Amino acid sequence: MTLTEKVLHEIQGRIESGALKVGDRLPSIRRAAEEFAVSKNTIVEAYDRLLAAGFVTSRQGYGFTVVDRRQPSTAERLKHVAEAVDIASLLNAQLEETFSIRVGDGRPPPSWTEESEVRRHLARRQKPGQANVQGYGAAMGFPALRQRLAMSFADREVEATPDQILLTFGANHALDLIIRRYLMPGDTVLVDEPGYYPLFAKLKLARVRMIGVRRLPTGPDTEDLRTKAQAHGPKLFFTQSLAHNPTGGSTNLPTAHALLTIAARHGFMVVEDEPFVDLPTVRAGGLTPLDQLSNVISVGTFAKTLSASLRCGFIAARADVIASLAELKMLTTVNSSGHVEQLVHGLLVEGHYRRHLKRLGRRIARATESVTSNLQRHGFQVFTEPAGGYYVYLNLPPHVDDITLAKAGAQEGIFIAPGSVFCVDREAGRHGTRINIARADTPAFYEFLKRMYAN
Repeated sequence: MTLTEKVLHEIQGRIESGALKVGDRLPSIRRAAEEFAVSKNTIVEAYDRLLAAGFVTSRQGYGFTVVDRRQPSTAERLKHVAEAVDIASLLNAQLEETFSIRVGDGRPPPSWTEESEVRRHLARRQKPGQANVQGYGAAMGFPALRQRLAMSFADREVEATPDQILLTFGANHALDLIIRRYLMPGDTVLVDEPGYYPLFAKLKLARVRMIGVRRLPTGPDTEDLRTKAQAHGPKLFFTQSLAHNPTGGSTNLPTAHALLTIAARHGFMVVEDEPFVDLPTVRAGGLTPLDQLSNVISVGTFAKTLSASLRCGFIAARADVIASLAELKMLTTVNSSGHVEQLVHGLLVEGHYRRHLKRLGRRIARATESVTSNLQRHGFQVFTEPAGGYYVYLNLPPHVDDITLAKAGAQEGIFIAPGSVFCVDREAGRHGTRINIARADTPAFYEFLKRMYAN
């Protein structure tokens, strides 16, 4: 065995024998190096392997702590899986496509995205000199696309090298990798409330404790964030800064500064999900340009701009963070799709994506103006002025419950996204609903709302 394997085997044996119990802290790197008469790098590698194998957990400032690796009972496992599936029910409704009016859908219609550009280029053959993507390829993803994404970050005044970018099968794959890498059962994270409900399902599945941070029209409530960070010691905060899903607003500059200060003070990293950053209608800068990928992990995707079927996204972060996530990606999915990544790269470098975004921006602007004007004309109140994405968040009056609204809509073939699905505390979302501006501008929907408000 190598020196690392010998250290690993010894500590693992102590844990399995009970000499090291659940909750015990491992010796510091320095002390362990002295005890085993090896280098600190050897101890670091051994501890990392124990972390990856689930024997210990790690928290900044506290070192490595032994965790309970006993398998949960069947009943326990079924319970947390059931909770995750329940949260994902809205996603299932979007995939089923059984509603004729889909104002609750999270995606624009295909005619806005994939039929505009992608379909015309799917059949293009590989050009001479381009990398062969017939094999598995590197876990980091297609190098030319990573280089192009680094240039996109530079356009936002963010310094990022290709080694700081990992390609994924979309944003959800990216979030899953981050959860697997940084969180263990029982860990605590903070999330937007209301926030991105598929993320909640993933965290439930990982048996991670979620604490909702109240969302304001200007972004996360920083006082609520500060209080909950101090009380619960979170490892991560997941947030969407730009054209937030589901409220439609963006985090302003003072809130972004305060958020990053709180994160640094309390020792947690921020995961910024940025599915709408490329839209020309989205004006704010977000957290990443302020932080320069020091304590922020940025997640991006082309699913909301090119096509929901085109599973291509990325993670941008410090190089050491990306290296560890790339290893995990290799272990779980080997790599991502070189063919898809090459297609996306072609759309970017040949200018098709830029032209497509201009058309998409015009559509978003027209639809937003029409939907918000109609909602205002009918006397409906929205949570905040939309910030250039696909969503507005409708505030429901006290006598209208979101689930009742969704059930009534289903009876009339109208798909409603109830606000409680987007909240950790279901009660917090009972009087709100997400509206997709690309799908809502139909008289039948407005008439339905008027009847429900009147009852």
